[in-house]
Amino acid sequence: MTVVAIVFVVLLVLGLPVGFVMLGASMAYFAMNPMMTSLVAQRMSSGLESFPLLAIPLFVVAGGAMARGGIADRLYAFCETLVGHWRGGLAQIAVLNSVFMGAMSGSANADAAIDARTIVPVMRKRGYSNAYGSAVSAASSLIAPIMPPSIALIIYGLLTDTSIGKLFLGGVIPALVIAVALMLTVRWTAVRMNLAPARESRAKPAEILTNGRAALWALAMPVMLLLGLRSGWFTPTELGAVAAVYAFLVGIIVYRGLTAGETMSLLTESALTTAGVMFIVASASVFSLILSLEQVPQHLITTLLSVSDNKYVVLLIINIALLILGTVFEGLAIIVILGPLLMQVSQGLGVDPVHLGVVLVFNTAIGSMTPPVGTVMFTVCSITRCSVEDFTKASLPFLVASFGVLMLLTYVPALVTFLPDLMF
Repeated sequence: MTVVAIVFVVLLVLGLPVGFVMLGASMAYFAMNPMMTSLVAQRMSSGLESFPLLAIPLFVVAGGAMARGGIADRLYAFCETLVGHWRGGLAQIAVLNSVFMGAMSGSANADAAIDARTIVPVMRKRGYSNAYGSAVSAASSLIAPIMPPSIALIIYGLLTDTSIGKLFLGGVIPALVIAVALMLTVRWTAVRMNLAPARESRAKPAEILTNGRAALWALAMPVMLLLGLRSGWFTPTELGAVAAVYAFLVGIIVYRGLTAGETMSLLTESALTTAGVMFIVASASVFSLILSLEQVPQHLITTLLSVSDNKYVVLLIINIALLILGTVFEGLAIIVILGPLLMQVSQGLGVDPVHLGVVLVFNTAIGSMTPPVGTVMFTVCSITRCSVEDFTKASLPFLVASFGVLMLLTYVPALVTFLPDLMF
């Protein structure tokens, strides 16, 4: 196991993608026993032989079609009529827009990219700093990994054999809590920075109704997700297929925002995204085999329980460790590597697996907007041309608010488990 750890660290320092890091470390382990090298290919293949994994490319395509098909513009207009008259109105719109877009994209990077391209330029024209607009876009994207259909929750559910339907429902209330916390933070920063509302007066009911009707096709998708899962009409995988078809039909027929060229670009981008995710999952399946052979889960459980047998103390330790890891590891990789291990720890402490999954995913999402390797941070900064230093300073209030929500979700599990327990 020492050789695996050394190779893992060396490859990580060399800057290889995390999928290749895990695969390289695994190859080093099995190279010491040539009779077992064939297990690598077999394990990678078997790790992808899962019907629920089909939900990932389907939801990626659905989110891309929703974003490109004219839905984002209509959601933006609808959000402006609701919160545009508040202090820091454009930033408030960005947060509320992410609530709706998160229910379609399932990805923090996708949501952050949409906001960085559409809302940040408008914010700059209205006198907002580029760093503040970038920070708001990144912070609001943290809603997407929690709001169904979250790709991270699907991966966690598959790896830990946890109901994806329950995980989706478990993410709804936390996503709304995150949105409220970010909106309060925007309000506080807007007063300090003297940021004006996006519009001079509150929208009239007729205008809200008009914009709401225009965005109705978009707003219907999250309702369809929850009702479809609860009623048993669709499995999460089948729901992904329905969502993808629905998104294309709305984008092409209703809003007419998808052209042939846009469709090919969308499918190409979705294929590349899916390939990256699947390679990480395949490599992690080999790496998890090594962890099982070396009894790492048992050692981890023993170590944590030796510190304390109080589940709240252990959860605090886990949260702090994950926040530190999140500054140097990509969030999905942490979920893939540590999800099954932490699941075994939580079972020994009586922690609900749905509760653990939502906390784990949100914890790693926070890491995605922190230096030095935050993927959301680099996605936004590359689009807005904001320096990492300026972005980090502007994002501090939002990081504090996110950490506060993380502690709230950790120690008030009913916020996560209420809906799954009620509906199932």
